[in-house]
Amino acid sequence: MKFKTLLASAAIALGLASGAFADGHEKTKVGFVYVGPVGDGGWTFTHDQARLAVEAEFGDAVETVFVESVAEGPDAERVLTQMALDGADLIFTTSFGYMDPTNNIAAKFPDVKFEHATGYKRLHPNVSTYSARFYEGRAVQGHIAGSMTESNIIGYIASYPIPEVIRGINSAYIHARKVNPDVEFKIIWAYTWFDPAKEADAAKVLIEQGADVILQHTDSTAPHAAAQEAGNVVTFGQASDMSAYAPFPRVSALLDEWGDYYIARTKAVMDGTWESVDTWHGIGDGMVGIGEITDAVPANVKEEALALKAAISEGSYHPFTGPIKKQDGSDWLAAGEVADDGTLAGMNFYVEGLTAEIPQ
Repeated sequence: MKFKTLLASAAIALGLASGAFADGHEKTKVGFVYVGPVGDGGWTFTHDQARLAVEAEFGDAVETVFVESVAEGPDAERVLTQMALDGADLIFTTSFGYMDPTNNIAAKFPDVKFEHATGYKRLHPNVSTYSARFYEGRAVQGHIAGSMTESNIIGYIASYPIPEVIRGINSAYIHARKVNPDVEFKIIWAYTWFDPAKEADAAKVLIEQGADVILQHTDSTAPHAAAQEAGNVVTFGQASDMSAYAPFPRVSALLDEWGDYYIARTKAVMDGTWESVDTWHGIGDGMVGIGEITDAVPANVKEEALALKAAISEGSYHPFTGPIKKQDGSDWLAAGEVADDGTLAGMNFYVEGLTAEIPQ
């Protein structure tokens, strides 16, 4: 692990105190804690691109630092403590499992602002939470996947059984089944965000089970390589475009767009307007994107997918609109009823038609 720091010799040469301008005001120091390597090609890569966007926006007024591949647990507290001690004004903790460490360390450093991705706990006034409505992008993926499968079997590589991942599975399944009532989802839980070997093995098992479309909620490009080797198997980029595998097997992607949010929150710290808030944005707010839909997708399917994206973006359609039943057959949403954010945020059930069980 390493920190990206300003060279002390450069500061001395300029005759400045560390992190300060000639007029005496301090640079804003922004830290980022990553669960994977910045080169993962997916989740962490997109967060680091947003860090670079902060640097590009504010130039010499900011200093950014990051630590990559930080395990979710006690090691995260150690890293956060060191960042705070090193003078960070704002720290982004970019994985669900950093939720408790973020709040624990925030209590010890009340003057440092903390932003936690995908969590729901704001136990202190210096903690905010933010996430994206990834399920909106999963709906578009599901439409394409259900339209393109020939075996009627779609494989799904899932990371951890948390609400964010369960929402994604449900959304993709609902929209795949709308265009293909015979579709079946086979789900493998990898219990990792980033492990190319495990992700590749999961993809191969799903392909052996008949899946000709692979969806993933893990961060490496390994499933694309496995699909490419297998032949006629469709994949989708996760978090980033993963366009090295386009136009096939990767036919589109779910994009995480963090840059605007990171810039806005950094600016809020700089001008003293930062407040503790919950943020949950989607396609319409520009936090979720749909990667290029390649010509490997039939023209009519592409047109339908883009129309679905537009309807979600403008708010005329919600991916969880009834009638929808739960997996056990009980009623959930009546015809025309839209799921509330509270239920979605804590989603711990599958919708009707999914045959797998959610691990405990």
